[in-house]
Amino acid sequence: MANHKSALKRIRSNETKRLRNKYQHKTTRNAIKNLRELTKKKDAEKLFPSVASMIDKLAKNNIIHDNKAANLKSGLTKHIASL
Repeated sequence: MANHKSALKRIRSNETKRLRNKYQHKTTRNAIKNLRELTKKKDAEKLFPSVASMIDKLAKNNIIHDNKAANLKSGLTKHIASL
């Protein structure tokens, strides 16, 4: 168990951040999955900016790596172009 007040606070704040990161990451993964399931190009192009924004926010907050974010966006762009 933690011996310092600051360590106890750090444990609480880490748990809060972990849950927030988990929620944001899962929400983004679901959005990516929904985008990949679309069959109409027009709908996919409409949804892409919001999904790309979600991916960028994850990368900015170090929830995912910058290169993974770029890789995801590139793959989604190629998928939309192939529709």
